[in-house]
Amino acid sequence: MRDAYVVGAGQSDFGSFPDESYRSLFRSAFEHALDGTAVEPDDVDEATIGTLGVGGRQLGLPGPAVTEHVGLDGIPTTRVENACAASGYAVRQGVQAIRSGMADLVLAGGVEVMTDVSSDAVRYWLGVSGETEWERLSGTTFAGVYAQMASAHMREYGTTVDQLSHVAVKNHANGAKNPHAQLGFECSLEDASSAPTVADPLTLYHCCPTTDGAAAVLLASEDAVDRFTDARVRVAGVGAGSDRVGLFQRDTYSGVPASRRAADTAYERAGAGPEDLDFAEVHDCFAIAELMAYEDIGLCERGEAGPYIASGATRPDGETPVNTSGGLKSKGHPIGATGAGQVVEAFDQLTGGAGDRQLDAPEVGLTHNVGGSGGAAVVHLLEREHDWSDVEDGEVTA
Repeated sequence: MRDAYVVGAGQSDFGSFPDESYRSLFRSAFEHALDGTAVEPDDVDEATIGTLGVGGRQLGLPGPAVTEHVGLDGIPTTRVENACAASGYAVRQGVQAIRSGMADLVLAGGVEVMTDVSSDAVRYWLGVSGETEWERLSGTTFAGVYAQMASAHMREYGTTVDQLSHVAVKNHANGAKNPHAQLGFECSLEDASSAPTVADPLTLYHCCPTTDGAAAVLLASEDAVDRFTDARVRVAGVGAGSDRVGLFQRDTYSGVPASRRAADTAYERAGAGPEDLDFAEVHDCFAIAELMAYEDIGLCERGEAGPYIASGATRPDGETPVNTSGGLKSKGHPIGATGAGQVVEAFDQLTGGAGDRQLDAPEVGLTHNVGGSGGAAVVHLLEREHDWSDVEDGEVTA
Protein backbone atom coordinates (compact mmCIF):
# COMPACT_ATOMS: atom_id res chain seq x y z
CA MET A 1 0.00 0.00 0.00
CA ARG A 2 1.07 3.56 -0.64
CA ASP A 3 1.86 5.94 2.20
CA ALA A 4 -0.50 8.84 2.89
CA TYR A 5 0.63 12.31 3.99
CA VAL A 6 -1.11 15.30 5.56
CA VAL A 7 -0.13 18.24 3.35
CA GLY A 8 -2.46 20.89 4.78
CA ALA A 9 -4.87 21.28 7.68
CA GLY A 10 -7.02 24.10 9.01
CA GLN A 11 -10.03 24.89 11.10
CA SER A 12 -12.53 27.66 11.65
CA ASP A 13 -12.77 29.37 14.99
CA PHE A 14 -14.72 27.18 17.42
CA GLY A 15 -17.54 28.78 19.42
CA SER A 16 -21.01 30.25 18.93
CA PHE A 17 -21.50 31.99 15.58
CA PRO A 18 -25.14 32.95 14.98
CA ASP A 19 -24.20 34.79 11.78
CA GLU A 20 -22.44 31.80 10.19
CA SER A 21 -23.83 28.74 8.43
CA TYR A 22 -22.37 25.25 8.35
CA ARG A 23 -21.26 26.00 4.80
CA SER A 24 -19.43 29.22 5.70
CA LEU A 25 -17.71 27.59 8.67
CA PHE A 26 -16.49 24.79 6.43
CA ARG A 27 -15.25 27.31 3.88
CA SER A 28 -13.14 28.97 6.57
CA ALA A 29 -11.58 25.63 7.54
CA PHE A 30 -10.92 24.65 3.92
CA GLU A 31 -9.24 27.97 3.11
CA HIS A 32 -6.98 27.63 6.17
CA ALA A 33 -6.07 24.10 5.05
CA LEU A 34 -4.93 25.45 1.66
CA ASP A 35 -2.61 28.01 3.31
CA GLY A 36 1.05 27.19 2.72
CA THR A 37 0.33 24.44 0.19
CA ALA A 38 0.40 24.34 -3.58
CA VAL A 39 -3.00 22.63 -3.68
CA GLU A 40 -5.58 24.01 -6.09
CA PRO A 41 -9.24 22.96 -5.79
CA ASP A 42 -8.96 21.10 -9.11
CA ASP A 43 -6.33 18.82 -7.51
CA VAL A 44 -8.83 17.33 -5.03
CA ASP A 45 -9.97 13.89 -6.20
CA GLU A 46 -12.61 13.21 -3.57
CA ALA A 47 -13.87 14.22 -0.13
CA THR A 48 -15.07 12.59 3.08
CA ILE A 49 -17.06 14.80 5.45
CA GLY A 50 -18.03 14.01 9.04
CA THR A 51 -21.19 15.41 10.63
CA LEU A 52 -23.98 14.28 12.94
CA GLY A 53 -26.55 16.87 11.92
CA VAL A 54 -27.42 18.46 15.24
CA GLY A 55 -30.86 20.03 15.10
CA GLY A 56 -31.73 18.17 11.90
CA ARG A 57 -29.82 20.56 9.66
CA GLN A 58 -29.15 19.06 6.20
CA LEU A 59 -29.27 15.44 7.29
CA GLY A 60 -29.20 14.25 3.68
CA LEU A 61 -26.17 15.02 1.51
CA PRO A 62 -24.34 17.48 3.79
CA GLY A 63 -21.07 16.39 2.18
CA PRO A 64 -21.85 17.57 -1.34
CA ALA A 65 -23.44 20.71 0.14
CA VAL A 66 -20.15 21.85 1.68
CA THR A 67 -17.80 20.64 -1.06
CA GLU A 68 -19.87 22.44 -3.71
CA HIS A 69 -19.74 25.57 -1.55
CA VAL A 70 -15.91 25.58 -1.56
CA GLY A 71 -15.61 25.03 -5.31
CA LEU A 72 -15.25 21.24 -5.41
CA ASP A 73 -18.43 20.73 -7.36
CA GLY A 74 -18.73 17.29 -8.91
CA ILE A 75 -16.12 15.32 -7.00
CA PRO A 76 -17.11 12.08 -5.22
CA THR A 77 -18.13 13.08 -1.68
CA THR A 78 -19.14 10.84 1.19
CA ARG A 79 -20.77 11.81 4.46
CA VAL A 80 -19.36 9.94 7.49
CA GLU A 81 -21.52 9.69 10.63
CA ASN A 82 -19.95 8.06 13.66
CA ALA A 83 -21.18 10.45 16.35
CA CYS A 84 -18.32 12.44 17.92
CA ALA A 85 -15.81 10.34 15.95
CA ALA A 86 -17.34 11.28 12.59
CA SER A 87 -14.44 13.27 11.15
CA GLY A 88 -11.80 11.07 12.77
CA TYR A 89 -13.31 8.29 10.69
CA ALA A 90 -13.52 10.65 7.70
CA VAL A 91 -9.74 11.10 7.91
CA ARG A 92 -9.32 7.33 8.17
CA GLN A 93 -11.51 6.86 5.09
CA GLY A 94 -9.44 9.41 3.20
CA VAL A 95 -6.26 7.57 4.10
CA GLN A 96 -7.82 4.33 2.85
CA ALA A 97 -8.72 5.95 -0.48
CA ILE A 98 -5.12 7.05 -0.95
CA ARG A 99 -3.55 3.78 0.15
CA SER A 100 -5.83 1.81 -2.19
CA GLY A 101 -4.76 3.92 -5.16
CA MET A 102 -8.24 5.33 -5.82
CA ALA A 103 -7.15 8.94 -5.17
CA ASP A 104 -4.00 11.07 -4.95
CA LEU A 105 -5.47 14.00 -3.02
CA VAL A 106 -8.41 13.74 -0.61
CA LEU A 107 -10.16 16.39 1.48
CA ALA A 108 -11.24 14.93 4.83
CA GLY A 109 -13.05 17.12 7.33
CA GLY A 110 -16.12 17.78 9.36
CA VAL A 111 -18.58 20.44 10.46
CA GLU A 112 -21.29 20.99 13.04
CA VAL A 113 -23.54 23.83 14.22
CA MET A 114 -24.88 23.15 17.74
CA THR A 115 -25.58 26.49 19.40
CA ASP A 116 -28.73 27.57 17.56
CA VAL A 117 -31.02 24.94 19.06
CA SER A 118 -32.49 24.66 22.55
CA SER A 119 -30.72 22.83 25.34
CA ASP A 120 -33.43 20.14 25.15
CA ALA A 121 -32.72 19.66 21.44
CA VAL A 122 -28.98 19.48 22.06
CA ARG A 123 -29.53 16.80 24.71
CA TYR A 124 -31.67 14.87 22.21
CA TRP A 125 -29.09 15.09 19.45
CA LEU A 126 -26.28 14.10 21.78
CA GLY A 127 -28.41 11.31 23.19
CA VAL A 128 -28.97 9.65 19.82
CA SER A 129 -25.30 8.64 19.89
CA GLY A 130 -25.86 6.59 23.04
CA GLU A 131 -27.93 3.44 23.43
CA THR A 132 -31.42 4.67 22.62
CA GLU A 133 -33.94 2.23 24.09
CA TRP A 134 -32.32 1.54 27.47
CA GLU A 135 -30.27 4.69 28.09
CA ARG A 136 -31.60 7.80 26.35
CA LEU A 137 -35.33 6.95 26.48
CA SER A 138 -35.00 6.02 30.14
CA GLY A 139 -33.70 9.53 30.84
CA THR A 140 -29.93 9.11 30.85
CA THR A 141 -27.90 12.01 29.46
CA PHE A 142 -24.35 11.83 28.15
CA ALA A 143 -23.13 13.67 31.23
CA GLY A 144 -24.91 10.98 33.24
CA VAL A 145 -23.25 8.16 31.29
CA TYR A 146 -19.76 9.64 31.75
CA ALA A 147 -20.56 10.31 35.43
CA GLN A 148 -21.13 6.56 35.79
CA MET A 149 -17.71 5.98 34.22
CA ALA A 150 -16.12 8.50 36.59
CA SER A 151 -17.80 6.90 39.61
CA ALA A 152 -16.55 3.46 38.54
CA HIS A 153 -13.00 4.76 38.04
CA MET A 154 -13.06 6.46 41.44
CA ARG A 155 -14.41 3.33 43.14
CA GLU A 156 -11.94 0.93 41.45
CA TYR A 157 -8.78 3.06 41.50
CA GLY A 158 -9.28 5.80 44.06
CA THR A 159 -9.40 8.58 41.47
CA THR A 160 -10.42 11.89 43.05
CA VAL A 161 -12.44 14.95 42.07
CA ASP A 162 -9.26 17.06 42.22
CA GLN A 163 -7.58 14.71 39.74
CA LEU A 164 -10.54 15.20 37.39
CA SER A 165 -10.14 18.95 37.90
CA HIS A 166 -6.48 18.81 36.83
CA VAL A 167 -7.76 17.95 33.32
CA ALA A 168 -9.77 21.19 33.21
CA VAL A 169 -6.93 23.31 34.61
CA LYS A 170 -4.39 21.99 32.09
CA ASN A 171 -6.69 22.17 29.07
CA HIS A 172 -7.92 25.67 29.86
CA ALA A 173 -4.30 26.83 30.26
CA ASN A 174 -3.51 25.37 26.83
CA GLY A 175 -6.69 26.73 25.25
CA ALA A 176 -5.88 30.23 26.49
CA LYS A 177 -2.98 30.15 23.98
CA ASN A 178 -5.18 28.95 21.09
CA PRO A 179 -6.80 31.77 19.09
CA HIS A 180 -9.39 29.31 17.72
CA ALA A 181 -10.58 28.14 21.16
CA GLN A 182 -14.16 28.65 22.33
CA LEU A 183 -13.33 29.01 26.05
CA GLY A 184 -9.95 30.74 25.92
CA PHE A 185 -9.56 31.46 29.62
CA GLU A 186 -7.70 29.79 32.46
CA CYS A 187 -9.21 28.27 35.58
CA SER A 188 -7.91 27.15 38.96
CA LEU A 189 -8.19 23.77 40.65
CA GLU A 190 -10.65 25.33 43.09
CA ASP A 191 -12.73 26.79 40.23
CA ALA A 192 -13.06 23.35 38.65
CA SER A 193 -13.71 21.35 41.82
CA SER A 194 -16.20 23.76 43.40
CA ALA A 195 -18.23 24.52 40.26
CA PRO A 196 -21.90 23.47 40.18
CA THR A 197 -22.50 19.74 39.74
CA VAL A 198 -23.79 18.65 36.33
CA ALA A 199 -23.92 14.90 37.04
CA ASP A 200 -22.24 13.76 40.24
CA PRO A 201 -19.20 13.63 40.46
CA LEU A 202 -18.77 15.77 37.30
CA THR A 203 -18.87 19.55 37.75
CA LEU A 204 -19.43 22.18 35.09
CA TYR A 205 -15.67 22.44 34.51
CA HIS A 206 -15.46 18.69 33.93
CA CYS A 207 -17.74 18.98 30.87
CA CYS A 208 -16.97 20.34 27.39
CA PRO A 209 -19.18 22.99 25.75
CA THR A 210 -21.47 22.60 22.73
CA THR A 211 -19.87 24.29 19.77
CA ASP A 212 -20.09 25.48 16.18
CA GLY A 213 -17.07 24.84 13.99
CA ALA A 214 -15.39 23.05 11.11
CA ALA A 215 -12.04 21.42 10.36
CA ALA A 216 -10.39 20.27 7.13
CA VAL A 217 -7.41 18.04 6.35
CA LEU A 218 -5.75 17.57 2.96
CA LEU A 219 -4.27 14.10 2.41
CA ALA A 220 -1.89 13.23 -0.45
CA SER A 221 -0.35 10.01 -1.70
CA GLU A 222 3.39 9.37 -1.59
CA ASP A 223 3.34 9.75 -5.39
CA ALA A 224 1.86 13.26 -5.20
CA VAL A 225 2.98 14.75 -1.89
CA ASP A 226 6.00 16.62 -3.28
CA ARG A 227 3.74 18.52 -5.69
CA PHE A 228 1.90 20.14 -2.81
CA THR A 229 4.25 20.77 0.12
CA ASP A 230 7.71 20.44 1.66
CA ALA A 231 6.17 19.87 5.10
CA ARG A 232 5.94 16.09 4.88
CA VAL A 233 3.79 14.72 7.71
CA ARG A 234 3.28 10.97 7.20
CA VAL A 235 0.26 9.07 8.47
CA ALA A 236 2.37 6.38 10.13
CA GLY A 237 -0.44 4.38 11.68
CA VAL A 238 -4.22 4.18 11.73
CA GLY A 239 -6.40 2.12 14.02
CA ALA A 240 -10.11 1.92 14.70
CA GLY A 241 -12.39 -0.08 16.93
CA SER A 242 -16.01 -0.39 17.96
CA ASP A 243 -17.94 -1.72 20.93
CA ARG A 244 -21.45 -2.16 22.28
CA VAL A 245 -23.19 1.20 22.13
CA GLY A 246 -24.79 0.87 25.55
CA LEU A 247 -22.58 1.28 28.59
CA PHE A 248 -24.64 -1.35 30.44
CA GLN A 249 -23.73 -3.90 27.75
CA ARG A 250 -19.97 -3.71 28.40
CA ASP A 251 -17.65 -5.60 30.71
CA THR A 252 -16.13 -2.42 32.13
CA TYR A 253 -17.27 1.10 32.97
CA SER A 254 -13.77 2.38 33.77
CA GLY A 255 -12.18 2.14 30.33
CA VAL A 256 -13.06 2.27 26.63
CA PRO A 257 -12.18 -1.04 24.94
CA ALA A 258 -12.71 0.45 21.47
CA SER A 259 -9.95 2.98 22.21
CA ARG A 260 -7.57 0.23 23.28
CA ARG A 261 -8.24 -1.72 20.09
CA ALA A 262 -7.78 1.40 17.96
CA ALA A 263 -4.54 2.37 19.68
CA ASP A 264 -3.08 -1.14 19.57
CA THR A 265 -3.77 -1.35 15.83
CA ALA A 266 -2.32 2.09 15.13
CA TYR A 267 0.85 1.32 17.11
CA GLU A 268 1.28 -2.05 15.38
CA ARG A 269 0.90 -0.55 11.91
CA ALA A 270 3.29 2.29 12.74
CA GLY A 271 5.85 0.00 14.33
CA ALA A 272 5.77 2.27 17.36
CA GLY A 273 4.45 2.44 20.90
CA PRO A 274 3.32 5.00 23.45
CA GLU A 275 6.95 5.51 24.47
CA ASP A 276 7.59 7.03 21.02
CA LEU A 277 4.97 9.78 21.34
CA ASP A 278 6.03 13.40 21.72
CA PHE A 279 2.45 14.56 22.29
CA ALA A 280 -1.17 13.47 21.93
CA GLU A 281 -4.59 14.99 21.29
CA VAL A 282 -7.18 12.86 23.09
CA HIS A 283 -10.97 12.92 23.41
CA ASP A 284 -11.88 14.83 26.58
CA CYS A 285 -15.62 15.44 26.21
CA PHE A 286 -15.68 14.94 29.99
CA ALA A 287 -12.65 15.01 32.29
CA ILE A 288 -12.92 11.29 33.01
CA ALA A 289 -12.67 10.62 29.26
CA GLU A 290 -9.18 12.13 29.15
CA LEU A 291 -8.05 10.10 32.17
CA MET A 292 -9.38 6.87 30.64
CA ALA A 293 -7.66 7.78 27.37
CA TYR A 294 -4.27 7.95 29.12
CA GLU A 295 -4.72 4.33 30.15
CA ASP A 296 -6.34 3.13 26.91
CA ILE A 297 -3.55 4.51 24.67
CA GLY A 298 -0.83 3.35 27.05
CA LEU A 299 0.56 6.56 28.52
CA CYS A 300 0.22 5.00 31.98
CA GLU A 301 -0.88 1.75 33.58
CA ARG A 302 -4.53 0.92 34.25
CA GLY A 303 -5.77 2.86 37.26
CA GLU A 304 -2.82 5.29 37.30
CA ALA A 305 -4.33 8.14 35.28
CA GLY A 306 -5.25 10.23 38.32
CA PRO A 307 -1.74 10.36 39.79
CA TYR A 308 -0.33 10.64 36.25
CA ILE A 309 -2.07 13.93 35.45
CA ALA A 310 -1.46 15.27 38.96
CA SER A 311 2.29 14.69 38.39
CA GLY A 312 2.28 17.18 35.49
CA ALA A 313 3.28 14.51 32.96
CA THR A 314 0.76 15.74 30.39
CA ARG A 315 1.45 19.47 30.67
CA PRO A 316 3.34 21.10 27.78
CA ASP A 317 6.60 20.74 29.75
CA GLY A 318 5.81 17.17 30.84
CA GLU A 319 6.94 13.83 29.45
CA THR A 320 3.97 13.54 27.02
CA PRO A 321 1.99 16.76 26.52
CA VAL A 322 -1.72 16.10 25.96
CA ASN A 323 -4.28 18.41 24.35
CA THR A 324 -2.04 21.37 23.60
CA SER A 325 -4.98 22.75 21.60
CA GLY A 326 -7.06 23.02 24.77
CA GLY A 327 -8.91 19.83 23.87
CA LEU A 328 -12.66 19.56 23.62
CA LYS A 329 -12.86 21.13 27.08
CA SER A 330 -11.45 24.52 26.09
CA LYS A 331 -11.15 24.54 22.29
CA GLY A 332 -14.72 23.23 21.97
CA HIS A 333 -16.56 20.17 20.65
CA PRO A 334 -18.40 20.68 17.33
CA ILE A 335 -19.20 16.97 17.14
CA GLY A 336 -18.63 16.36 13.43
CA ALA A 337 -15.46 18.48 13.30
CA THR A 338 -13.69 17.29 16.44
CA GLY A 339 -11.62 14.40 15.07
CA ALA A 340 -10.34 16.37 12.08
CA GLY A 341 -9.66 19.28 14.44
CA GLN A 342 -7.35 17.04 16.46
CA VAL A 343 -5.40 16.27 13.26
CA VAL A 344 -5.17 20.01 12.58
CA GLU A 345 -3.46 20.54 15.96
CA ALA A 346 -1.11 17.59 15.36
CA PHE A 347 -0.20 18.93 11.90
CA ASP A 348 0.44 22.41 13.33
CA GLN A 349 2.70 20.98 16.05
CA LEU A 350 4.64 18.80 13.59
CA THR A 351 5.18 21.67 11.14
CA GLY A 352 6.04 24.35 13.67
CA GLY A 353 2.78 26.24 13.20
CA ALA A 354 1.29 26.03 16.70
CA GLY A 355 2.19 29.57 17.75
CA ASP A 356 2.37 30.14 21.51
CA ARG A 357 1.49 26.46 22.04
CA GLN A 358 4.41 25.16 19.98
CA LEU A 359 6.30 22.23 21.53
CA ASP A 360 10.05 21.80 21.11
CA ALA A 361 10.50 20.08 17.71
CA PRO A 362 8.10 17.13 18.15
CA GLU A 363 8.47 14.21 15.75
CA VAL A 364 5.52 11.90 16.48
CA GLY A 365 2.00 12.78 17.61
CA LEU A 366 -1.18 10.78 18.23
CA THR A 367 -4.84 11.72 17.83
CA HIS A 368 -7.61 9.82 19.63
CA ASN A 369 -11.28 10.41 18.78
CA VAL A 370 -14.23 8.64 20.46
CA GLY A 371 -17.82 8.32 19.25
CA GLY A 372 -20.55 8.53 21.89
CA SER A 373 -19.53 6.83 25.13
CA GLY A 374 -17.15 4.51 23.29
CA GLY A 375 -19.23 2.79 20.63
CA ALA A 376 -16.51 3.77 18.15
CA ALA A 377 -12.95 5.07 18.37
CA VAL A 378 -10.22 5.96 15.90
CA VAL A 379 -6.51 6.67 16.45
CA HIS A 380 -3.95 8.20 14.07
CA LEU A 381 -0.18 8.36 14.49
CA LEU A 382 1.41 11.21 12.57
CA GLU A 383 5.14 11.56 11.96
CA ARG A 384 7.05 14.53 10.55
CA GLU A 385 9.62 13.87 7.84
CA HIS A 386 11.03 17.36 7.29
CA ASP A 387 14.15 18.69 9.03
CA TRP A 388 13.39 21.12 11.87
CA SER A 389 16.34 23.27 10.75
CA ASP A 390 14.15 24.09 7.73
CA VAL A 391 11.34 25.54 9.86
CA GLU A 392 11.28 29.28 10.33
CA ASP A 393 8.40 31.16 11.98
CA GLY A 394 6.13 28.18 11.54
CA GLU A 395 6.91 27.73 7.82
CA VAL A 396 8.94 24.93 6.27
CA THR A 397 11.43 26.76 4.05
CA ALA A 398 13.19 23.90 2.26
